[in-house]
Amino acid sequence: MAKTEIKNRIEKLKKEINYHRYLYHVLDRQEISDAALDSLKHELYLLEQKYPEFITPDSPTQRVGGKPLKEFKKVRHKVPMLSLNDAFDEEELREWEKRLKRFIPREDFDYFAELKLDGFAISLVYKNGLLSYGATRGDGKIGEDVTQNLKTIDSIPLRLDLHKRLKDAGIQKTLENLIKKGTIEIRGEVFMTKAAFEKVNKERKKKGEEIYANPRNTAAGSIRQLDPKVAASRNLDFLAYGLVSDVNQKTHQDEHKILPHLGFKTDQGRYCQTLDEVMKFFQKIQKDREKLPFQIDGIVISVNNNSLFKRLGTVGKAPRGSIALKFPAEEATSIVEDIQIQVGRTGALTPVAHLKPVKIGGVTVSRATLHNEDEIRRLGVRIGDTVIVQRAGDVIPDIVRVLPGLRTGREKKFEMPSICPFCGSKTFRKEGEAAYYCSGKNCFAKQLRKITHFVGKGAFDIKGMGRKIIEQLMQGGFLFSPADIFKLKQNDLEPLEQFAEKSASNLIKAINKSKKITLLRFLYALGIRYVGEETAQLLARELTIKGKKILKVRDLIDIFKEISLEDLESIQDIGPVVAKSIYNFFHTEENLKLLRELDKAGIQFEAVRTQVKEKILSGKTFVLTGRLEQMTRQEVKDKIKALGGRVSSSISKKTDYLLLGKEPGMKYNRARELGVKIIDEEEFLGMIEEK
Repeated sequence: MAKTEIKNRIEKLKKEINYHRYLYHVLDRQEISDAALDSLKHELYLLEQKYPEFITPDSPTQRVGGKPLKEFKKVRHKVPMLSLNDAFDEEELREWEKRLKRFIPREDFDYFAELKLDGFAISLVYKNGLLSYGATRGDGKIGEDVTQNLKTIDSIPLRLDLHKRLKDAGIQKTLENLIKKGTIEIRGEVFMTKAAFEKVNKERKKKGEEIYANPRNTAAGSIRQLDPKVAASRNLDFLAYGLVSDVNQKTHQDEHKILPHLGFKTDQGRYCQTLDEVMKFFQKIQKDREKLPFQIDGIVISVNNNSLFKRLGTVGKAPRGSIALKFPAEEATSIVEDIQIQVGRTGALTPVAHLKPVKIGGVTVSRATLHNEDEIRRLGVRIGDTVIVQRAGDVIPDIVRVLPGLRTGREKKFEMPSICPFCGSKTFRKEGEAAYYCSGKNCFAKQLRKITHFVGKGAFDIKGMGRKIIEQLMQGGFLFSPADIFKLKQNDLEPLEQFAEKSASNLIKAINKSKKITLLRFLYALGIRYVGEETAQLLARELTIKGKKILKVRDLIDIFKEISLEDLESIQDIGPVVAKSIYNFFHTEENLKLLRELDKAGIQFEAVRTQVKEKILSGKTFVLTGRLEQMTRQEVKDKIKALGGRVSSSISKKTDYLLLGKEPGMKYNRARELGVKIIDEEEFLGMIEEK
């Protein structure tokens, strides 16, 4: 940028900041968040530091002067380490309580609330009083043994002792017995205090090393590396939040009372008889948040009675009896440097904003989804605009507002392309949908997504065959369809970039290993329109029941020669649209050719146990918006109804979930206004997956 442009940007930033300062301090109202305003101030400060000749006395910045392991072993958790569902306001919290009462009627729930540390979850297992091992959460079922690193943390006892006698004689006796001869499992969070984090960064800065982004990632990285000396140098800490072992404790509050007696720190938490008391605790913590010695991102509320907690069970990958009430989403401002198109495996075009990199909550954000043409028009976003970007947890960042007061006049409007930027085919917008689609049958981008889906998790799951490798093989002329994967040879790979003899050999081994696959995963891998993992499971079960032994792909081809469209429509939970898609797939010559090639490659099926799901969505109301990738709208609706739920076409306060797909419509904004719980497709699949 020329100096005249720099000066102009500085002047516009000062004007924008002063406008929002006036709103806040004089009119007592806000149009943007504190975080977004801070981001504008930070940009101004950096520009003035680089160009001090443009600093003026009235600038907002002038108000204040100024021995290593070779690898980690895998550990299977005896009790899964579950994640938590989130609530973002009081209304969502009360909706959670209503769901609890619908699930177990005529029960009065009380609660235990505790801090939600921004740390790293760990399980500690003690045998006969001694620390046997400590493991990470991993995927919830299998974690990594990181005992050597955990032993460097002073706040983790290496031996358990009862430091003080408990009032409950039964608990006292049980603990004494388990310490002498038995197993006790404790769960908690490894974290870094703010002071320890600042000290580490100060030392790194002195050495000219790159400073760390945030305490949570630093703590996690310290535990998940192979040299215990590194962990020891970080001054890590541990806070216990759960006692997994049964020692006759009746409530979660009991666990927080027991843990200090065993030598563990807890945050003490607070017993709350009602949600009103929970909200008072939340408001107090939110007020005192910055005074805490460690970072938190909300509080965790659990049904206090352990017996009721167990009866409530799980929803997807989270316990039904616990929920995290999060602090407001973090925001920052950035500049839209470009808007580019992505093409999915169905051919749908998605506009993506490429941003000037900005840190939000310790994570560098450089892209944000714009969903579709309607969303771009609603926001009024242009290339070159200064925008407010919101990042809530791990959700893809969103542009929530444009700041037109910072425009220079050189911003460019964006129009959806009339031809696909990857293959040059014409694009079109389907009637009744917000998305544009590529019409090209052999579009490189579509084929890339199809093959990526074929090798991904839930499908063939070929380790080491990521998107970049697939793209390289396609460009090199080695891959044109999924069947070509099984024709690859080691000497095809070795000359390519990123490959050496060992990595090429490993990939070939992974490809050969994947040739034995369950029928369910195979059907899902084919990418049949409207067939997600759940429908693939239903279809696999039905084919296994009706067909003879399905050992090879040719057996599958033969079965579909005999199956009519009516047969498919008669399968429970498979509607007419999905049935027609499946029927057409297995009666299209192009697809039959792929199946014959896969049969020739030696694909074999292994047995899988399938079962009908219980009605786990009873009493829940869903609204759908946007384009779904793994299941169709009809398939999702059929699935929700089959599992006892209800599908509505409009958002209201009575809505339990908005299922959010790509390129959502105005229902998304309405849901946010009403505080309706918003879930994506992965979260929905997690809710209904087989335990």
